[in-house]
Amino acid sequence: MRKLVIDGKVVQDDGDCWIIAEIGHNHQGRLKTAKDMFRVAKECGADAVKLQKRDNRHLYTKAMYDKSYDHENSFGLTYGEHREALEFGSEEYKELMGYAKELEITMFATAFDFPSADFLAKLDIPAFKIASGDLKNIPLLTYVANFQKPMIVSTGGGTMEDVNRAYDAIMPINQQLCFLQCTAGYPAAFEELNLNVITTFRERFPKTVIGLSSHDNGIAMAVAGYMLGARVVEKHFTLNHTWKGTDHAFSLEPAGFKKMVRDLRRVRVAMGDGVKRLYETEVNPMVKMGKKLVAARDLPAGHAIRREDIAIKSPGDGLQPYELNKIIGRVTRVPLKQDQNIIFEVLNGAEMWAEAAS
Repeated sequence: MRKLVIDGKVVQDDGDCWIIAEIGHNHQGRLKTAKDMFRVAKECGADAVKLQKRDNRHLYTKAMYDKSYDHENSFGLTYGEHREALEFGSEEYKELMGYAKELEITMFATAFDFPSADFLAKLDIPAFKIASGDLKNIPLLTYVANFQKPMIVSTGGGTMEDVNRAYDAIMPINQQLCFLQCTAGYPAAFEELNLNVITTFRERFPKTVIGLSSHDNGIAMAVAGYMLGARVVEKHFTLNHTWKGTDHAFSLEPAGFKKMVRDLRRVRVAMGDGVKRLYETEVNPMVKMGKKLVAARDLPAGHAIRREDIAIKSPGDGLQPYELNKIIGRVTRVPLKQDQNIIFEVLNGAEMWAEAAS
């Protein structure tokens, strides 16, 4: 049975979806904004909030770090300055972890490099996220696996060979693994979401929880993913689409995120147990909408009933239409008025039918 336990919450096939509000750096480097986002994400029903941790000097080449990055979404003149402006350090992370605990929402983060993995491990975060860009980074995957915390690995931009390689590297060390089907478009085109990969992953990795990191504009694909077996859904989250930053435009605002959570919670309940049954709430509507067998015209006693003597009309509070062939050819014992119910008791052979019924 596939199962993942994150911060005391069990994620498995017969349970609810574990919903991640991906904050990333949408907090714009502001601690207060991050706290506001945590609080609103909790109000929307998210199970977790996720940040991104980078050791920028270690992560980027000098050329990339120093590359000009002066445009409307930049927080610095160079890419390095931009990234550093958005980065939280130890004090901010500790304060945010304490705040998340107060809110009773799980906080964790993506580790983009080895120093960031160590940073997060020292804070004892309850799980590690691995971004799509590190699906092929086997050294980082195995390094993080050794922390023995649940690992949620996105698979955007990868092939099945890449996913298999990551699986084979992680599982001998740490079996607390979840793969997210992901398309690394920002936003991702609907025709490239390839949600059926969720089924492929579930078949290939029968003991591994599978989820969806959905970069599309909208909320419906998360529900479709759940129906295909995704039990973790990650969605980018913002308080305002118009804020400065590249991720805000395709992130869900609170109203949309809340609706997505609502629908994901509803769909599990709505799936039921697969047993077809009549519910008490259906009884009255089915009487009103249902049909019964009645006399199509006035019929005398001693009349042998023909098909044209029978009408099928509402309400359905009499003999059901599937009994029609049992009525044809029977003889009336009493006169029947037009629209009067035709029942076995007013036909010859009533005793035989009563005996058969008992």
